[in-house]
Amino acid sequence: MFNSAVELCEVYRGSLRESLHIGHAVVCDSSGGIVKSWGDPEQIFFSRSSSKMIQALPLVSSGAADSFGLSSKHLALACASHNAANIHTVMVKNWLSEIGLSDTDLCCGPQVPRDREAKIDLFKANLKPCRVHNNCSGKHSGFLTLTKHLRAGAHYVSIDHPVQKACLDAYEMTTNEISPSYGIDGCSAPNHAFSLQGIANAMAWFADAKSRSDISSKSAVRIIEAMLKYPELVAGEGRACTDLMRAAKGKVVLKTGAEGFFVAIIPEKKMGVALKVLDGATRASESVIASILVGLGVLNSANPLVGKYLNPPIKNWDGLKTGFIKPLIK
Repeated sequence: MFNSAVELCEVYRGSLRESLHIGHAVVCDSSGGIVKSWGDPEQIFFSRSSSKMIQALPLVSSGAADSFGLSSKHLALACASHNAANIHTVMVKNWLSEIGLSDTDLCCGPQVPRDREAKIDLFKANLKPCRVHNNCSGKHSGFLTLTKHLRAGAHYVSIDHPVQKACLDAYEMTTNEISPSYGIDGCSAPNHAFSLQGIANAMAWFADAKSRSDISSKSAVRIIEAMLKYPELVAGEGRACTDLMRAAKGKVVLKTGAEGFFVAIIPEKKMGVALKVLDGATRASESVIASILVGLGVLNSANPLVGKYLNPPIKNWDGLKTGFIKPLIK
Protein backbone atom coordinates (compact mmCIF):
# COMPACT_ATOMS: atom_id res chain seq x y z
CA MET A 1 0.00 0.00 0.00
CA PHE A 2 2.69 2.48 1.02
CA ASN A 3 5.44 1.19 -1.26
CA SER A 4 3.29 1.68 -4.36
CA ALA A 5 1.86 5.06 -3.31
CA VAL A 6 2.85 8.22 -5.14
CA GLU A 7 3.26 11.82 -4.05
CA LEU A 8 -0.15 13.49 -4.42
CA CYS A 9 0.09 16.78 -2.59
CA GLU A 10 2.69 18.91 -0.81
CA VAL A 11 2.49 21.62 1.81
CA TYR A 12 4.82 24.60 1.90
CA ARG A 13 5.76 26.94 4.72
CA GLY A 14 7.49 29.90 3.16
CA SER A 15 9.58 28.51 0.30
CA LEU A 16 10.30 25.13 1.89
CA ARG A 17 8.26 21.96 1.57
CA GLU A 18 7.14 21.12 5.08
CA SER A 19 4.77 18.20 4.57
CA LEU A 20 3.91 15.60 1.95
CA HIS A 21 0.76 13.53 1.34
CA ILE A 22 0.95 10.28 -0.62
CA GLY A 23 -1.70 7.94 -1.94
CA HIS A 24 -3.46 6.50 -4.97
CA ALA A 25 -5.94 7.78 -7.55
CA VAL A 26 -7.63 6.46 -10.68
CA VAL A 27 -9.95 7.63 -13.44
CA CYS A 28 -12.05 4.96 -15.16
CA ASP A 29 -14.40 5.01 -18.14
CA SER A 30 -17.73 3.23 -18.45
CA SER A 31 -16.12 0.16 -20.02
CA GLY A 32 -14.08 -0.43 -16.88
CA GLY A 33 -10.90 0.76 -18.53
CA ILE A 34 -8.38 2.96 -16.76
CA VAL A 35 -8.06 6.41 -18.31
CA LYS A 36 -5.43 7.65 -15.84
CA SER A 37 -3.95 6.28 -12.65
CA TRP A 38 -1.48 7.29 -9.98
CA GLY A 39 -0.06 4.69 -7.63
CA ASP A 40 -1.80 1.30 -7.51
CA PRO A 41 -5.54 1.28 -8.40
CA GLU A 42 -5.85 -2.33 -7.23
CA GLN A 43 -5.25 -1.43 -3.59
CA ILE A 44 -8.20 -2.25 -1.31
CA PHE A 45 -9.79 0.52 0.78
CA PHE A 46 -12.95 1.54 2.58
CA SER A 47 -14.65 4.25 0.53
CA ARG A 48 -16.42 5.47 3.66
CA SER A 49 -19.09 8.15 3.05
CA SER A 50 -17.89 8.92 -0.47
CA SER A 51 -20.07 6.16 -1.94
CA LYS A 52 -23.40 6.97 -0.31
CA MET A 53 -25.00 7.14 -3.76
CA ILE A 54 -24.43 3.38 -4.00
CA GLN A 55 -26.10 2.85 -0.62
CA ALA A 56 -29.02 4.99 -1.81
CA LEU A 57 -29.53 2.89 -4.94
CA PRO A 58 -31.78 0.22 -3.32
CA LEU A 59 -33.93 2.98 -1.82
CA VAL A 60 -34.94 3.99 -5.35
CA SER A 61 -34.69 0.72 -7.30
CA SER A 62 -36.83 -1.16 -4.76
CA GLY A 63 -39.72 1.25 -5.23
CA ALA A 64 -39.45 2.51 -1.65
CA ALA A 65 -38.70 6.11 -2.67
CA ASP A 66 -41.81 6.32 -4.83
CA SER A 67 -43.95 4.40 -2.35
CA PHE A 68 -43.20 6.99 0.34
CA GLY A 69 -43.30 9.97 -2.03
CA LEU A 70 -39.67 10.97 -1.69
CA SER A 71 -38.56 14.01 -3.68
CA SER A 72 -35.23 14.82 -5.32
CA LYS A 73 -34.34 16.70 -2.14
CA HIS A 74 -34.80 13.51 -0.13
CA LEU A 75 -32.53 11.61 -2.53
CA ALA A 76 -29.81 14.28 -2.32
CA LEU A 77 -30.01 14.17 1.47
CA ALA A 78 -29.82 10.36 1.43
CA CYS A 79 -26.38 10.76 -0.20
CA ALA A 80 -25.23 13.54 2.13
CA SER A 81 -22.55 14.04 4.72
CA HIS A 82 -24.23 17.24 5.81
CA ASN A 83 -23.34 20.14 8.10
CA ALA A 84 -26.49 19.72 10.24
CA ALA A 85 -27.64 23.21 9.27
CA ASN A 86 -31.35 23.88 9.57
CA ILE A 87 -31.91 22.99 5.90
CA HIS A 88 -30.60 19.52 6.72
CA THR A 89 -32.01 18.76 10.16
CA VAL A 90 -35.49 20.18 9.60
CA MET A 91 -35.81 18.05 6.50
CA VAL A 92 -34.61 14.92 8.30
CA LYS A 93 -37.08 15.51 11.14
CA ASN A 94 -39.95 15.96 8.69
CA TRP A 95 -38.86 12.91 6.69
CA LEU A 96 -38.85 10.73 9.78
CA SER A 97 -42.22 12.09 10.88
CA GLU A 98 -43.72 11.37 7.46
CA ILE A 99 -42.77 7.69 7.74
CA GLY A 100 -44.00 7.48 11.33
CA LEU A 101 -40.59 7.49 13.01
CA SER A 102 -38.40 9.85 15.03
CA ASP A 103 -34.86 10.67 16.12
CA THR A 104 -34.68 7.65 18.43
CA ASP A 105 -35.20 5.27 15.49
CA LEU A 106 -31.93 6.39 13.89
CA CYS A 107 -28.98 4.08 14.57
CA CYS A 108 -26.39 6.78 13.90
CA GLY A 109 -25.15 8.43 17.07
CA PRO A 110 -25.67 12.06 18.07
CA GLN A 111 -23.09 14.48 16.65
CA VAL A 112 -22.28 18.14 17.28
CA PRO A 113 -23.36 20.12 14.19
CA ARG A 114 -20.66 21.27 11.84
CA ASP A 115 -22.80 24.29 11.00
CA ARG A 116 -21.79 27.20 13.24
CA GLU A 117 -25.26 28.70 13.68
CA ALA A 118 -26.81 25.35 14.51
CA LYS A 119 -24.08 24.70 17.06
CA ILE A 120 -24.64 28.10 18.69
CA ASP A 121 -28.40 27.58 18.78
CA LEU A 122 -27.95 24.30 20.67
CA PHE A 123 -25.56 25.96 23.12
CA LYS A 124 -27.91 28.90 23.76
CA ALA A 125 -30.82 26.55 24.36
CA ASN A 126 -28.69 24.34 26.61
CA LEU A 127 -29.54 21.35 24.42
CA LYS A 128 -27.44 18.36 23.48
CA PRO A 129 -27.05 17.32 19.83
CA CYS A 130 -29.42 14.62 18.60
CA ARG A 131 -29.10 11.86 16.04
CA VAL A 132 -30.65 14.05 13.36
CA HIS A 133 -27.54 16.24 13.73
CA ASN A 134 -25.36 13.34 12.66
CA ASN A 135 -23.90 14.07 9.22
CA CYS A 136 -25.24 10.69 8.04
CA SER A 137 -28.82 11.15 9.26
CA GLY A 138 -30.10 11.56 5.69
CA LYS A 139 -28.58 8.24 4.67
CA HIS A 140 -30.07 6.59 7.73
CA SER A 141 -33.49 8.09 6.98
CA GLY A 142 -33.17 6.39 3.61
CA PHE A 143 -32.27 3.13 5.32
CA LEU A 144 -35.32 3.42 7.58
CA THR A 145 -37.59 4.15 4.61
CA LEU A 146 -36.31 1.05 2.83
CA THR A 147 -36.70 -0.92 6.06
CA LYS A 148 -40.40 0.03 6.27
CA HIS A 149 -40.89 -0.74 2.58
CA LEU A 150 -39.36 -4.20 3.05
CA ARG A 151 -41.16 -4.68 6.39
CA ALA A 152 -37.84 -5.71 7.89
CA GLY A 153 -36.47 -5.57 11.43
CA ALA A 154 -35.70 -2.30 13.21
CA HIS A 155 -31.95 -2.83 13.60
CA TYR A 156 -31.23 -1.91 10.00
CA VAL A 157 -27.44 -1.55 10.42
CA SER A 158 -26.87 -5.26 11.10
CA ILE A 159 -24.74 -6.85 8.39
CA ASP A 160 -27.39 -9.54 7.75
CA HIS A 161 -30.31 -7.09 7.61
CA PRO A 162 -32.16 -6.97 4.26
CA VAL A 163 -31.25 -3.28 3.85
CA GLN A 164 -27.54 -3.96 4.22
CA LYS A 165 -27.74 -7.02 1.98
CA ALA A 166 -29.34 -4.80 -0.67
CA CYS A 167 -26.53 -2.26 -0.23
CA LEU A 168 -23.87 -4.93 -0.65
CA ASP A 169 -25.59 -6.19 -3.80
CA ALA A 170 -25.55 -2.62 -5.15
CA TYR A 171 -21.85 -2.23 -4.34
CA GLU A 172 -20.88 -5.49 -6.01
CA MET A 173 -23.01 -4.80 -9.08
CA THR A 174 -21.63 -1.29 -9.66
CA THR A 175 -17.99 -2.08 -8.85
CA ASN A 176 -18.11 -5.46 -10.62
CA GLU A 177 -16.16 -6.87 -7.67
CA ILE A 178 -16.78 -9.10 -4.67
CA SER A 179 -16.00 -7.30 -1.43
CA PRO A 180 -13.27 -9.08 0.57
CA SER A 181 -14.29 -7.58 3.92
CA TYR A 182 -16.24 -4.90 5.71
CA GLY A 183 -15.84 -2.56 8.67
CA ILE A 184 -18.26 -0.50 10.75
CA ASP A 185 -18.46 3.13 9.72
CA GLY A 186 -18.63 6.15 12.01
CA CYS A 187 -22.44 6.08 11.75
CA SER A 188 -22.61 2.37 12.77
CA ALA A 189 -23.53 1.10 9.28
CA PRO A 190 -21.37 -1.53 7.52
CA ASN A 191 -18.83 -0.14 5.06
CA HIS A 192 -17.58 -2.61 2.46
CA ALA A 193 -14.03 -2.67 1.13
CA PHE A 194 -13.26 -2.62 -2.59
CA SER A 195 -10.35 -1.79 -4.83
CA LEU A 196 -9.85 1.84 -5.73
CA GLN A 197 -10.48 0.90 -9.37
CA GLY A 198 -13.70 -0.85 -8.34
CA ILE A 199 -15.04 2.32 -6.74
CA ALA A 200 -14.00 4.37 -9.78
CA ASN A 201 -15.77 1.81 -11.97
CA ALA A 202 -18.89 2.28 -9.84
CA MET A 203 -18.71 6.04 -10.33
CA ALA A 204 -18.31 5.51 -14.10
CA TRP A 205 -21.34 3.20 -13.98
CA PHE A 206 -23.35 6.07 -12.48
CA ALA A 207 -21.88 8.48 -15.03
CA ASP A 208 -23.11 6.34 -17.93
CA ALA A 209 -26.47 5.45 -16.40
CA LYS A 210 -28.49 7.49 -18.91
CA SER A 211 -27.40 5.18 -21.73
CA ARG A 212 -29.13 2.20 -20.07
CA SER A 213 -32.79 1.42 -19.42
CA ASP A 214 -32.75 -1.10 -16.53
CA ILE A 215 -34.33 -0.17 -13.20
CA SER A 216 -31.02 0.25 -11.36
CA SER A 217 -29.65 2.59 -14.03
CA LYS A 218 -32.83 4.67 -14.10
CA SER A 219 -32.57 4.89 -10.32
CA ALA A 220 -28.95 6.01 -10.60
CA VAL A 221 -29.97 8.81 -12.97
CA ARG A 222 -32.48 10.09 -10.42
CA ILE A 223 -29.87 10.02 -7.67
CA ILE A 224 -27.12 11.88 -9.52
CA GLU A 225 -29.61 14.43 -10.89
CA ALA A 226 -30.79 15.07 -7.32
CA MET A 227 -27.23 15.60 -6.11
CA LEU A 228 -26.51 17.97 -9.00
CA LYS A 229 -29.70 19.94 -8.37
CA TYR A 230 -29.20 20.29 -4.61
CA PRO A 231 -25.44 20.47 -3.87
CA GLU A 232 -26.19 22.39 -0.66
CA LEU A 233 -27.95 19.30 0.72
CA VAL A 234 -25.09 16.95 -0.17
CA ALA A 235 -22.67 18.77 2.16
CA GLY A 236 -23.37 22.43 2.95
CA GLU A 237 -22.05 25.96 2.79
CA GLY A 238 -18.25 26.20 2.82
CA ARG A 239 -17.76 22.52 1.96
CA ALA A 240 -15.72 21.21 -0.96
CA CYS A 241 -18.47 18.94 -2.36
CA THR A 242 -20.99 21.77 -2.50
CA ASP A 243 -18.56 24.47 -3.67
CA LEU A 244 -16.95 22.39 -6.43
CA MET A 245 -20.27 21.06 -7.74
CA ARG A 246 -21.48 24.65 -8.00
CA ALA A 247 -18.25 25.64 -9.75
CA ALA A 248 -18.64 22.78 -12.25
CA LYS A 249 -22.17 23.97 -13.14
CA GLY A 250 -23.73 20.53 -13.48
CA LYS A 251 -20.76 18.74 -14.99
CA VAL A 252 -19.72 16.65 -11.99
CA VAL A 253 -21.09 14.97 -8.87
CA LEU A 254 -18.62 15.06 -6.00
CA LYS A 255 -18.63 13.25 -2.68
CA THR A 256 -16.07 13.17 0.07
CA GLY A 257 -15.48 10.40 2.59
CA ALA A 258 -13.58 10.11 5.84
CA GLU A 259 -9.87 9.30 5.92
CA GLY A 260 -8.93 11.08 2.71
CA PHE A 261 -11.30 9.37 0.26
CA PHE A 262 -12.97 11.30 -2.57
CA VAL A 263 -15.01 10.32 -5.64
CA ALA A 264 -16.34 12.09 -8.70
CA ILE A 265 -18.99 11.20 -11.30
CA ILE A 266 -18.61 12.91 -14.68
CA PRO A 267 -21.70 12.18 -16.83
CA GLU A 268 -20.63 14.10 -19.95
CA LYS A 269 -17.39 12.11 -20.13
CA LYS A 270 -18.89 8.87 -18.76
CA MET A 271 -16.02 8.68 -16.31
CA GLY A 272 -15.58 8.01 -12.61
CA VAL A 273 -12.79 9.07 -10.27
CA ALA A 274 -11.65 7.59 -6.97
CA LEU A 275 -8.91 8.96 -4.73
CA LYS A 276 -7.35 7.86 -1.45
CA VAL A 277 -4.85 9.92 0.56
CA LEU A 278 -3.08 7.44 2.79
CA ASP A 279 -2.70 9.65 5.87
CA GLY A 280 -6.40 10.46 5.73
CA ALA A 281 -5.92 14.22 5.30
CA THR A 282 -8.97 16.04 3.96
CA ARG A 283 -6.90 19.09 2.98
CA ALA A 284 -4.96 16.86 0.59
CA SER A 285 -7.94 14.96 -0.87
CA GLU A 286 -9.76 18.22 -1.61
CA SER A 287 -6.73 19.69 -3.37
CA VAL A 288 -6.01 16.57 -5.40
CA ILE A 289 -9.60 15.92 -6.52
CA ALA A 290 -9.80 19.54 -7.67
CA SER A 291 -6.56 19.12 -9.59
CA ILE A 292 -7.72 15.91 -11.30
CA LEU A 293 -10.97 17.55 -12.36
CA VAL A 294 -9.13 20.61 -13.68
CA GLY A 295 -6.93 18.23 -15.68
CA LEU A 296 -10.02 16.53 -17.09
CA GLY A 297 -11.46 19.88 -18.14
CA VAL A 298 -14.40 19.70 -15.73
CA LEU A 299 -13.28 22.53 -13.43
CA ASN A 300 -11.70 25.88 -14.30
CA SER A 301 -8.66 26.66 -12.16
CA ALA A 302 -9.40 30.40 -12.52
CA ASN A 303 -12.69 30.02 -10.64
CA PRO A 304 -12.24 31.31 -7.05
CA LEU A 305 -14.29 28.40 -5.68
CA VAL A 306 -11.87 25.98 -7.36
CA GLY A 307 -8.79 27.87 -6.21
CA LYS A 308 -10.09 27.70 -2.64
CA TYR A 309 -9.33 23.96 -2.69
CA LEU A 310 -6.80 23.57 -5.51
CA ASN A 311 -4.08 25.78 -4.00
CA PRO A 312 -5.41 26.94 -0.65
CA PRO A 313 -3.27 29.31 1.41
CA ILE A 314 -2.24 28.34 4.92
CA LYS A 315 -2.82 31.10 7.44
CA ASN A 316 -1.87 31.44 11.08
CA TRP A 317 -4.12 32.60 13.92
CA ASP A 318 -3.40 36.24 13.08
CA GLY A 319 -4.55 35.76 9.50
CA LEU A 320 -1.07 35.92 8.01
CA LYS A 321 -0.36 33.69 5.02
CA THR A 322 2.43 31.34 6.08
CA GLY A 323 2.32 28.80 3.26
CA PHE A 324 0.16 26.97 0.75
CA ILE A 325 -1.00 23.53 -0.42
CA LYS A 326 -0.02 22.32 -3.88
CA PRO A 327 -1.31 19.23 -5.72
CA LEU A 328 1.31 17.18 -7.57
CA ILE A 329 -0.91 15.34 -10.04
CA LYS A 330 -3.50 16.39 -12.62
